[in-house]
Amino acid sequence: MTDSALKHSPLHDRHTAAGAKMADFGGWDMPIEFPGGGVKAEHHATRQAVGLFDVSHMGKVRVTGPGAAELVNRCLTNDLSRIEPGRAQYTLCCAPDGGVVDDLIQYLRSDEEVFLVPNASNATEVATLLTEAAAQDAPGVTVVDEHTEHGIVAVQGPKADEVMGAVGLPTDHPDFMSFLDAEWKGHAVLVCRSGYTGEKGYEVVLPWGATGELWDALIAAAAEVGGLPAGLGARDTLRTEMGYPLHGHELSREITPVMARTAWAVGWEKETFWGKEALAEARAAKAGRLNRGIRVTGRGIPREGNEVKDTEGAVIGVVTSGTFSPTLGQGIAIALVDRSHTFGDEVVIDVRGREVPGELVKPPFVEVGVRS
Repeated sequence: MTDSALKHSPLHDRHTAAGAKMADFGGWDMPIEFPGGGVKAEHHATRQAVGLFDVSHMGKVRVTGPGAAELVNRCLTNDLSRIEPGRAQYTLCCAPDGGVVDDLIQYLRSDEEVFLVPNASNATEVATLLTEAAAQDAPGVTVVDEHTEHGIVAVQGPKADEVMGAVGLPTDHPDFMSFLDAEWKGHAVLVCRSGYTGEKGYEVVLPWGATGELWDALIAAAAEVGGLPAGLGARDTLRTEMGYPLHGHELSREITPVMARTAWAVGWEKETFWGKEALAEARAAKAGRLNRGIRVTGRGIPREGNEVKDTEGAVIGVVTSGTFSPTLGQGIAIALVDRSHTFGDEVVIDVRGREVPGELVKPPFVEVGVRS
C-alpha cells in the first residue's frame, strides 16, 4: 500500500516531526520506533519506567440499544455475564468453523451498551458481522463503527500512575481490566487499567481531536521519570515476552482459540456464540498443534515461519512470532507445536538453514507486572 493510501492516526504529524520510523500496520502509517535508542531503549523504558504508545489505529465499535449486551454475548466467545458494568474483558470473534476473525476487548457499560476495541485491519468486518446479527436477531440494537472518532494512548510501565497523575488523569481504579469515565481539560475520556505489555498501565480513549494535546502532556511527564514514546517495534517485543497473541500470527482463520491456548476466553457453558460447535468438537478431539513458548538456549533469533524440529530432526511445529528479548538478552519465540511435545522438551529451530537449540516453555518469559 502506498503512503498516500495509508490512514493516519491523530498523532501522525507529531510522530513524523519527531523523526519516527514509520511503516504500514493494518493499513495505517504507524511509528515502529523513535530516534534516541530505538526498540531496545523503548522496551527497557517500558519495563523500568514508562512507555507511551499511540494505538489510535485500533478499531472502536459501539453497540447500543435494548439487548445490546445480550447480542454481543450471543456472538463473541467470552461470557459477559462473568463481569459487571465498569469492567472490560478479552474476547474473540470466530467464524462458524472456529477460525478467528479477530480478538478484541469488550467494555461492558450496561445491558444496553458495549464498547468494543478490535484490531485495526479487522474493525470493519467485526462491525459488519455484528450489524448483520442485530438486523436478524435484535432490531432494536444499533452497531456504530467509530474508528476515527477516538484516539487511544497507552501508558505502560511501573511509573504509569505517576505519569497519569502528573497530567491529571485518574488512577483510582486499581483492579486490572476495570475502567471509568473521566474528564480531561473538558474532554470526555475513558480510562481502562489494561494494556499489551505485561506492565501495569492504562489505555486512554478520548476524542480524536484532543489526542495530540494529551500526547504532548504525557510526553513531558514521562520524560521527568525516564519514560519514552514507544513504537510498534517495542510493543511487539514486550507482548512476545508475555506470550500475548497477535492476530495474524498466533490467531487467524486457520488458528483457533483451542490451538492458540486462548480457550480461557471462551464461555463454553453459554448457549451459543459464533463457532461454538466447531470449537467444542476441536476441544473434545484433542488433536492438532498447540501454542508453546520457546526459549533459545543457543545463539540465534527465531522468526515467524521458521520450522521447529525435535532433537531427531523431525519437523514438529512452526514459529508464529519470534524476536530478540531485550529483557532476557536472548531469542524467544511463540510456536505451534505437535501435542506430543510439551514444556521442558528440547527442540531445534531452523533459522535460515542454521540449527538453533531451544526449550519449550510456558509463557510468559518474564515476570508479570500487569496486576501490580
